[in-house]
Amino acid sequence: MSTVDITAVERPEVSSGRPWTTGRVVGIGVLALYALIAFFLIRMIVVNYDTEFVGRYLPRMLGGLWITIQLCTSAIVMGAVIAFPLALARTHTSRIIRGAAYGYVYFFRGTPLIAQAFLVYYGAGQFRPVLQDWGLWWFFRDAYNCALFTFTLNTAAYQAEILRGAIANVHKGQWEGAHALGLSKLITYVRVILPQAFITALRPYGNEIIFMIKGSAVASIITVFDLMGETKLAYSRSYDFQVYLWAAIMYLAMVEVLRRCWDKLEVRLTRHLKRSEE
Repeated sequence: MSTVDITAVERPEVSSGRPWTTGRVVGIGVLALYALIAFFLIRMIVVNYDTEFVGRYLPRMLGGLWITIQLCTSAIVMGAVIAFPLALARTHTSRIIRGAAYGYVYFFRGTPLIAQAFLVYYGAGQFRPVLQDWGLWWFFRDAYNCALFTFTLNTAAYQAEILRGAIANVHKGQWEGAHALGLSKLITYVRVILPQAFITALRPYGNEIIFMIKGSAVASIITVFDLMGETKLAYSRSYDFQVYLWAAIMYLAMVEVLRRCWDKLEVRLTRHLKRSEE
């Protein structure tokens, strides 16, 4: 019986590099496209750079950027205050309370933000006598306040759904364990359920803040001089298209800074959930 020397069997050569899959080729193609777009945008800025134009309009755009940051921050914070009881109402045992909360969320998530802004800004004038009697006209006659009111109600609906889903994602055993310890329902929510739900909701919350930043451009349509409002004003006076490019870069910078800070926050708050490397 003859033996076979397995060391003599030829083996196929194994490439030490990564295989050139279709996904990798597409990814490189997309990166090349992004690089090409970035090149043309940078070239446009360099070629059309005008010191007088930048000195005249850039300070106003930076002031509009600050208005945008104020508007979004205030709306997100006040929306979070409304979202918490709204999320609890969405899970309430009463059909009336649950239905009312569902109707609120359904309306503000199902209609365009610009339509909501028009309803508040133009609709408030229709009820001016009533608002004056109630002492609220001073608030609704200001376009900034109307935009803030609209954004707050809108983001509250989205945040409520995010929080409701995160609470529902907490395992039922947490409720049972808290009940076994004799904790009240309020203490269970605050000390047991919400900390876990917040970790689950971190990523959707970050997305909602980014959507609010980009959606805040709607405020310029109701005469709020935020970043987009100042950009439109600068274009109407100069007819220079590059002003919109500067605005896009500022919005992109805001989103990128927020995304990186949010990623660091998520890593820090979820570090106890990651297994330590052995």
